[in-house]
Amino acid sequence: MAHTTQQGRLSFLNTDGNPHPLENALAAGTLLLGAVALFAAAFPGLYLLASWVGLAGIVTGAWGQLVSATTAERFVLVIGLGASALAFYLGMANGGLFG
Repeated sequence: MAHTTQQGRLSFLNTDGNPHPLENALAAGTLLLGAVALFAAAFPGLYLLASWVGLAGIVTGAWGQLVSATTAERFVLVIGLGASALAFYLGMANGGLFG
């Protein structure tokens, strides 16, 4: 065997051929936080959840942008950041972080 490649669930983000487990986890986490925050922002009674999860998604996404290695990771991070920011602002408009 000349060369074996490491395959994982997020291997499509490694467009340069090198594994980036931390960067991939930050991208996936930001996307997940953004989705949860947007879901919570759809319901006015869940504004606390939307604002806190949105804030966590913004922080996670910003850190992920700083350490990202490939364009595919940045693409996923920007989508998660946008969703998190939108949900954060909707949560702030409905009552904020502390109600």
